[in-house]
Amino acid sequence: MEIERKFLISALPDLSSFPYHEIEQAYLNEKPVVRIRKSDDRYILTVKGEGILSHEEYELPLSREAYLHLLEKADGRIITKRRYKIPFGSYTIELDLFSGCMDGLILAEVEFPSVEEAERFTPPDWFAADVTYDPRYRNAAMAYGQTDLS
Repeated sequence: MEIERKFLISALPDLSSFPYHEIEQAYLNEKPVVRIRKSDDRYILTVKGEGILSHEEYELPLSREAYLHLLEKADGRIITKRRYKIPFGSYTIELDLFSGCMDGLILAEVEFPSVEEAERFTPPDWFAADVTYDPRYRNAAMAYGQTDLS
């Protein structure tokens, strides 16, 4: 089960001391969401169930060859981003700086062990709007061109 909230950012913190991953991801299906992802040198197939704040999520490892084969079959646009991992109390903020087709977009995601904890979360002051329930900020919507963020 994945339980997460998603936020826009009002100001970037100094990122120079935080680790990051270069991510490329594409979608093979929208309902259910079937995604392939390259994160640095790791390749993953993900299937996500229905739901917004919480949903089932299954990840399976892929070989590089399998990833490249599936990438040829992907629908829509390829999403690229740099993901920083920023500690925040007992949580980790995953800060995504998008490039490519979503260049300039910056989103933060925070995962939680329960829905109740997610609902009680107080974000840091550099977070802006909570866009958890805004469908335009789902990566699948971005990939399928269903997002107008202008």
